[in-house]
Amino acid sequence: MTSTAVPMALVVDGGYELAEGGRWVEGRYVYVDILSGRLFELRDDTGPAAPRQLARLDVPSGAVAPVDDRPDTWIAAAGTGIALLTADGTLEWLDRPEDRTPLPSRMNDGVADPAGRFWAGSMAYDGTHGAGSLYRTDPDGTVVRVLDGLTIANGPAFTADGTTMYLADSAAGTILRCRVDPVSGGLSGPETFAQLRGDEGSPDGMTVDDEGCLWVAIWGAGTVRRYHPDSRLLHTLTVPAPHPTSVCLDPSDNRLFVTTARHGVKNPTANSGAVLSVAVPVRGTPVCSWRGRRRTHP
Repeated sequence: MTSTAVPMALVVDGGYELAEGGRWVEGRYVYVDILSGRLFELRDDTGPAAPRQLARLDVPSGAVAPVDDRPDTWIAAAGTGIALLTADGTLEWLDRPEDRTPLPSRMNDGVADPAGRFWAGSMAYDGTHGAGSLYRTDPDGTVVRVLDGLTIANGPAFTADGTTMYLADSAAGTILRCRVDPVSGGLSGPETFAQLRGDEGSPDGMTVDDEGCLWVAIWGAGTVRRYHPDSRLLHTLTVPAPHPTSVCLDPSDNRLFVTTARHGVKNPTANSGAVLSVAVPVRGTPVCSWRGRRRTHP
């Protein structure tokens, strides 16, 4: 295992409380500020430090993925459920399953898989152990709870063929790995892929590179880790902020983007609550879209 303290470039000094969910979507970097419910994009042709706000919701926004064949429409893990977010900022709810849980909870990170399904986790606001779940949104718009007993569900991330899913339970310091049936979306497992000690920080947002290795933002440790598919820790990058939250690899360039948080930082700098980038020797895989139909709940 190697460790590197390569300087990271400050791309956006946004002062975000909890920037998360970075994705590279059709030539633009898209990310959220969870607690303020804001969605941003950053285009290569706009130069540094020029994000554009795409939407501001009245509920927390955990992550989005593009909707296939519907330009400027997103599927969002937001508030207590899953919704379609249209270009004018309207939310069309597919379901709000966390309304039916006993504790005040919200949705957290999420991503679409290569088969066109959308997966997103949840957590209780007070971090109650075991109160979080993982949900799968199928192409017909049905939202299904597929795992429970989690605490802070983060990730998930998929291999390019869609048959393996990585999922972090941040509070437990655990990265899980599941096999995914590409037809039904059914899971087998999960098994423990990696276990972090308490002094090593907590696994947060994740992505898989074009060599099949897993990159993980480590909250509380100011690092990003890269793991081999056999779970060997290959490399650790130092991040100039204590709480990196998500990682995104540009599929057309050798750049890693990292979002960070000001939340919980006593003496934040410009790098806390920011978007950072650094050159890396690998690239990402193309973003996946939710390939679903329009079936919404009031």
